[in-house]
Amino acid sequence: MAPLDDIRFSLDAVAELSAILELDGFDHVDSDLVDAMLGEAARICTEVIGPLNAVGDKSGSVLVDGQVRTPEGWSQAYEIFSAGGWGSLPIDMSFGGGGLPWLVANCVTEMVSGANMAFVACSILSQGSVDMLIAHGSETLQQTYLPKLVDGTWTGTMNLTEPDAGSDVGALRCRAERAADGTYRIFGTKIFITYGDHDLADNIVHLVLARTSDAPVGTKGISCFIVPKVLVNDDGTLGEENDVTCLSLEHKMGIHASPTAVMSFGDEDGAVGYLIGEENHGMRYMFTMMNVARLQVGLQAVGVAERAYRQAAQYAFDRRQGRAVGAAAGPSLIAEHADVARMLIDMRAHIEAMRGIAMLNAAAIDRESHASEPDEREAAAGRAALLTPINKGWCTDRSVAVTSTAIQVHGGLGFIEETGVAQHYRDTRITPIYEGTNGIQAIDLVTRKLPMGSGRVIGEFFDEIEQHVALLFGADIEVGPLGDNMTSALSSARMVTRWLTDTFGTDPNEVLAGATPFLDLMGLLSGGYVHVRRALAAPSGDAELVAARLATARFYGEQILPRVFSLVPMVMAGSETLFAIDEAAWSR
Repeated sequence: MAPLDDIRFSLDAVAELSAILELDGFDHVDSDLVDAMLGEAARICTEVIGPLNAVGDKSGSVLVDGQVRTPEGWSQAYEIFSAGGWGSLPIDMSFGGGGLPWLVANCVTEMVSGANMAFVACSILSQGSVDMLIAHGSETLQQTYLPKLVDGTWTGTMNLTEPDAGSDVGALRCRAERAADGTYRIFGTKIFITYGDHDLADNIVHLVLARTSDAPVGTKGISCFIVPKVLVNDDGTLGEENDVTCLSLEHKMGIHASPTAVMSFGDEDGAVGYLIGEENHGMRYMFTMMNVARLQVGLQAVGVAERAYRQAAQYAFDRRQGRAVGAAAGPSLIAEHADVARMLIDMRAHIEAMRGIAMLNAAAIDRESHASEPDEREAAAGRAALLTPINKGWCTDRSVAVTSTAIQVHGGLGFIEETGVAQHYRDTRITPIYEGTNGIQAIDLVTRKLPMGSGRVIGEFFDEIEQHVALLFGADIEVGPLGDNMTSALSSARMVTRWLTDTFGTDPNEVLAGATPFLDLMGLLSGGYVHVRRALAAPSGDAELVAARLATARFYGEQILPRVFSLVPMVMAGSETLFAIDEAAWSR
């Protein structure tokens, strides 16, 4: 069941939905429409998409005679999903989309991710493909591919990784040869391609990074091409099969129903490709798609964590074992035992923080695109850039921890596949890895995002947090040490940010060594900010929910936020011990 109450509360309390709906371009959207849409999305997740989660995990997608077959029920669910326009909610209406804020559309992504993470990956990539073509594609490419991508008749992929070029994308060898007709012939192999082949749509539009023969080395020599599985005739109908082959599917730890393909381009005469934009600018273009993907990977993490938590909570309030302290007789519900209660509220507090961070990220993207004043758009762009690695990195790490805790709540049964809770851990474990590993997110945060605006961007974020914490001290609510610990954590964050900024110019390795603990620190601080905002808005509404929201905010302040203080010396410890062991000693 989708957490509609908390999603709707977070939209108002954390992300200021009403202010987003007042931005230019959202005149057709109001609060009633949002409520109705979220309710209908929850119904489809519960009745159509969610029931396929275990089915897909057990059977997976398979490659038969060169064609990928998705699990039973997948095609019907995808047809319902596409017909309802759920995959194109944030796409501008001029291109056939719903024209909704990313903030609202992402709530649907979270719900679908929780219902079936393997299912949602297809639409996420198609959304990114559309976004990239709108930003960088020619009018001809837009007219040819956007209508079918937007309505879900065709789907999109992102082809970056190669056997010898993973995180180091600049090392890719896939080549593009210019043809006399102005097209290109693409040759090469790509691996780990999500939904690289499937039977859900009439065509698959591959966005492929490759380099021309005279391209500069590294990322500066990468170009981006549309390489359709099936070529498109001048009248828009489908023509011949392109020289594109799915060689195999990976056997993965999780998301078994999401086909992760090894794709070969140009086994015969070369796959026909169409240049997007200019040669040697492909990496910049692809980041338009990558940033959308990173935002939505964070949402995948929230959705799966939420489902795991709800399953664990249901089990804890059903399973009886032992006699709890103070109980008149046993056996007691395991939720009445202190350690199980701790695990449950820890999961809940983290998920509420994760959801809020993802919403703040999406709201910044909406302001960047739709705010009326240039200064506001510029500030929002900086905020979105700052929050993206925190959202993708911290939320996915926390999702792995939450789903692991959900297994622990189940005890021995959690380790048994029949309960289904282990699937959530196996599925979400990919989220810290793909769309840029979390180590890369941490490096991006300290080397690119901290210096933005000469430190102004992160400074404004800190100032905003400080202003809301000040409001907390004047509010008539009981949240324990949340305010005091936020004040101290913010002071620590400011101090360590100055150290990172000052040190990077003289010794970059010292900064890189502390990048991951700094990302964790910023995630904890941002999560605390979310709980401050939730606490300030909590007193209105259902008394039961008010008490629960204040309790999770207090728990976060008491038992989660203080971890910031242990991370400060880790950020500043330097790199010496990381390289203190000789190479020969590692194998002994």
